[in-house]
Amino acid sequence: MFITINNRQIEVQTGETILQVCRRENIFIPTFCYHEAFGGQGACRMCMVEVKENGRNKNRLVAACTYPVTATIEVFTESDRVQQVRRTLVMLLKRRAAQDPYIEELAHKYEAPLLPKLKVDPQGCILCRLCILACEKMGKSAIWTVLRGIDKRIATPYDEETDECMGCKACAEICPTQAITFLEDGEKRSIWNKTFTLVSCERCGKPYATREQLEYMREQTGYETAQICEPCRKKTLASQVEKYQN
Repeated sequence: MFITINNRQIEVQTGETILQVCRRENIFIPTFCYHEAFGGQGACRMCMVEVKENGRNKNRLVAACTYPVTATIEVFTESDRVQQVRRTLVMLLKRRAAQDPYIEELAHKYEAPLLPKLKVDPQGCILCRLCILACEKMGKSAIWTVLRGIDKRIATPYDEETDECMGCKACAEICPTQAITFLEDGEKRSIWNKTFTLVSCERCGKPYATREQLEYMREQTGYETAQICEPCRKKTLASQVEKYQN
């Protein structure tokens, strides 16, 4: 099946989203709440595109990350309507995360004016929910959205330490604006109002994971694993492959 994107015919598979097609074809569409591990949320709305569908008299705006291609359509990723939507969204996001380089880049691209910055805590959070999804993917639900309106934010229950958090910092690593902060000092890591003891890699000696994280992995897999950090694990695997090939 073929669809048209920006006056260019492209072959697609039924069920692919517009965003997946555009990324495969190197057609720029900005996103904040999308991650390949979770698929589309349609939460940040930055991936809005204009779509002309057969049988409709008027084009409509859709979220590219959640729109599956099931019929021949025509897509415009940088129409005037699309640019206006993105300009407004970036203008609002800059109020929450004015120092983020990617938001600054988009603000320049779409000529979004800078409005007075909101007083939000934590500064820089754009409520994309990727951190919540990452925590759920790890098998936990330590963080969630709390409050409403401009006070809405991500937090642990009652802003207190929770047994659900194992200090893996997957939430911080996936955050597109680095709004989730953590502190590592030697063998200690502090995140979400909780301090964890880090375990050192048996190969390089570098602290790399919390005791709670490793224990959780043992519970999930049902067997003991060597306490080796990811870089050392990759080096070991690479040397074993090289040895096997030789």
